[in-house]
Amino acid sequence: MIVKYGGNAMKSLELRRAVAAEIAGLRGTFSVVVVHGGGPVIERELAARNVASEFRGGLRVTSPAAMDVVEMALCQLNKQLSQDIGQAVGLMGRDCELLRAEVLNPELGRVGRVTGVNAELIRTLLGTGLTPVIGSVAVGPGGEALNVNADTAAGAVAGALGQGIVFLTDVDGVYRAFPDPASRAVQLTRAEAEEGIGAGWIAGGMIPKVQAALDALERGAPHATIASGMQAGVLAAAARGEAGTRLIP
Repeated sequence: MIVKYGGNAMKSLELRRAVAAEIAGLRGTFSVVVVHGGGPVIERELAARNVASEFRGGLRVTSPAAMDVVEMALCQLNKQLSQDIGQAVGLMGRDCELLRAEVLNPELGRVGRVTGVNAELIRTLLGTGLTPVIGSVAVGPGGEALNVNADTAAGAVAGALGQGIVFLTDVDGVYRAFPDPASRAVQLTRAEAEEGIGAGWIAGGMIPKVQAALDALERGAPHATIASGMQAGVLAAAARGEAGTRLIP
């Protein structure tokens, strides 16, 4: 299974290590691949260096100077998370062209869209019993580093491997009448999710999460689950379809 670990769900060191222990525990049942972002860590490092931080359409405008900081921050987080999980190898997406990308929009600078995944490398690592932990920096056509959205990067990995994905974030799933907990959707088809966006009960910050899940399905993942990474014990339940919201084709 593929686990996308979000930056907001990593803010607490104690929680991060608890989730890392859960990921390690899942290896008795699944081969696990982790793809992560690190928005809060990147923001902190950009501010410390007085590098401008700007978002357009939910994507970080990434100048060459910002790209250097993004890669540095994600590399450090990548190694920390790998160490927390244990029996894991931390990689950035441009190692061995693990994630290949093209520039998404020149106006956004060094922001990329994933076009290819080195699935064979991932399978080789899994075959040795290691857990690949992949930071969301890809390699561009000219060998340059590109900042890629971690949700869509994780979806691309899930599609390339043909495996289900769990997006760990800071919400419990998709609600038909937020914040009523009884309204959480246990499962949604693509058509139902698209209807929810059109009708407005999928709104705000949930839209890009659902779109990332739908993108994973489009790329070949059999299912995608949106679940909370803010409390221990959720990951295994989400893997069984007992937590969060599972999206299916």
